[in-house]
Amino acid sequence: MIPVILAGGKGERFWPLSRKQRPKQFLSLDGSGKSLLQATADRLLDLAGGWDGLWVITAAHLAEGVREQLPKLPETNLLVEIEGRDTAPAVAWATLEIAQRYGEDTIVGFFPADPWIENLAAFHQTLRAAAALAEQQQAIATIGITPTSPATGYGYIEQGESIGRFDKLATYKVKRFTEKPDRPTAESFLAQGCFSWNSGIFIFPAGVALSELHTYAPEIIEPLEKHGAAIYPKLPKISIDYALMEKTQRAYVLPSDFGWDDLGDWNAIDRLLKTDQPNVEVAKHIGLDTQNSLFYSENTDDLIVTIGLDDLVVVRDGNITLITHKDRTQDIKQVLKQIQTQPDLQDLL
Repeated sequence: MIPVILAGGKGERFWPLSRKQRPKQFLSLDGSGKSLLQATADRLLDLAGGWDGLWVITAAHLAEGVREQLPKLPETNLLVEIEGRDTAPAVAWATLEIAQRYGEDTIVGFFPADPWIENLAAFHQTLRAAAALAEQQQAIATIGITPTSPATGYGYIEQGESIGRFDKLATYKVKRFTEKPDRPTAESFLAQGCFSWNSGIFIFPAGVALSELHTYAPEIIEPLEKHGAAIYPKLPKISIDYALMEKTQRAYVLPSDFGWDDLGDWNAIDRLLKTDQPNVEVAKHIGLDTQNSLFYSENTDDLIVTIGLDDLVVVRDGNITLITHKDRTQDIKQVLKQIQTQPDLQDLL
């Protein structure tokens, strides 16, 4: 397999720690000392057969950061987008480049740069099964995560017809994708037992994906074939889910349970680091009658003092302090939109 890491995201819901030049994938959030991008690369190296088989696609303003974080990555395996156009153009361009170098029968895997994975052996088993499925069925395989709660921040995949097992893992045709449902819908999905969270991992033979892109997203693949990456700014800005996965008849899902979190916002850190203590503290904190809260500071000299607080996230980074209820962390994007309209605050983005 040729794994490709999609490393162009912004990670806005981790602001103020995540900034334009220092997005979430460059941060170490789990206490390991490795950034999320470095951890993702490490867990894919065995599948890639070493650094020569690992690829990364990223935005122009992040390319130097990727080079610093992954110094062993060959320069020829780093694709730099002139302008970010979401994941569909990224997948199309990378697949074209890999097909030209290795052939259209090559199995390609696309991986987000920033999830947390608990069980590496189970993760690798799932990817081997997905690669076998992709090769034997000429399929676009996606990894579903067995849901543990009616989360509304994830996309969902509904399982259709069972097609048996690959490496002991049950496999199904994809019936449909649903993007971030409301709470009652998510609860209904959980109760039905035939839905998975969408991990954003896709595995397929390069030629199959290119053929399907010609059928369902010619406005992306044809300009890339004709003009190369120079056409990027003129391509539609659309995700691979909307451009291809919701339309193709070749989509299959392997529901998996290897311990996964997409680290979508500050509540993910609370989940990962939760102990029997009243709060999660990645900071120097003194609290009185304060519980169920997360405190994070980049500067270990900063002291955060709280009195009578419950269910809050407090983040200190440089000259910014973020204070929000846990159930409002998704609204950080709305705050950033306000900051973007104020010229004197641009250096805070």
